[in-house]
Amino acid sequence: MNIPARTMVATTAALVSVAALSGCTSAPGPVGKAVSAAVETAPTSPAADAIALSPETEAALAALEVEYDAQIGFAGIDVESGRTTGYRAEERYLFASAVKALAAAALLRETTSAERSERVTWTAEDVAAAGYSPVTELHIEDGLTYAELAEAAVRKSDNTALNLILDRVGGPNGLDNILAELGDPVTEVVDREPDLNRPVPGSDANTTTPAAFTSSLARFLTGAAFTEEDRQQLMDWMSGNATGDSLIRAGAPEGWVVADKSGGAGGVRNDVAHVTSPEGKAYVLGIFTARNDPDAKYDDTLVSRAAAAVLADAWAH
Repeated sequence: MNIPARTMVATTAALVSVAALSGCTSAPGPVGKAVSAAVETAPTSPAADAIALSPETEAALAALEVEYDAQIGFAGIDVESGRTTGYRAEERYLFASAVKALAAAALLRETTSAERSERVTWTAEDVAAAGYSPVTELHIEDGLTYAELAEAAVRKSDNTALNLILDRVGGPNGLDNILAELGDPVTEVVDREPDLNRPVPGSDANTTTPAAFTSSLARFLTGAAFTEEDRQQLMDWMSGNATGDSLIRAGAPEGWVVADKSGGAGGVRNDVAHVTSPEGKAYVLGIFTARNDPDAKYDDTLVSRAAAAVLADAWAH
């Protein structure tokens, strides 16, 4: 599906350096505003009855958009009841490195434990081309197993690790097909790192909607898409994420447990998570943000404050 030109802010993304496309660390340099378009086919949780956020919560999110000159997209699923809610939930945003959670899940689904123990090697040129690779840059000589690569991609947002996982599942198109087969025809995985961080004018490449992405993640995190062992492995990787402390985790009420995967580039900052209340109620959330000024840098507090607003909503209690 093509996105009307009026929904895309012109960007100088072609000039962005590889270092600026780290996905989950600092994000110097413009990447541009996330694209935004209504999507009629965004999947929801199969058992879900969508409910609206309270007017107070919607007003709080709208006020944050004004304060930060940004757009906020949110989707949430109550794991037990299947109830869904959202805000701009069917508008498109760049997914950036948040897609690493889905890639790791696809690897778990498509491989056996023995296959994930296979050791993989790569070159210094692979690391240089991918950009931010804090784990794989240290293992050029000895390599890592596929399981270790998935852990590096989710916990450290390692770009080379993502590219190697994509190779194992059939490339970006392979991951895209897996998601479509599981019920998500909306998320469009087209490029590898670092190109997936660059918006493509007039295209939905490397974008998703909060509703679609959150539903895909929920299929894995609730065990509907693969075994309990693999579900627990994905949860473990996300629980150890080192890049999300200032995002949904920072906005969650005291005592809530958050397992997440962040993404970010330029003015785009996202976080997707499984959150559990002290009483044991579980939710899957996706918060996607994009500054309207293509030269603006993202701000983690926008995500954390949005998380605080939606987790205080009656929907989550």
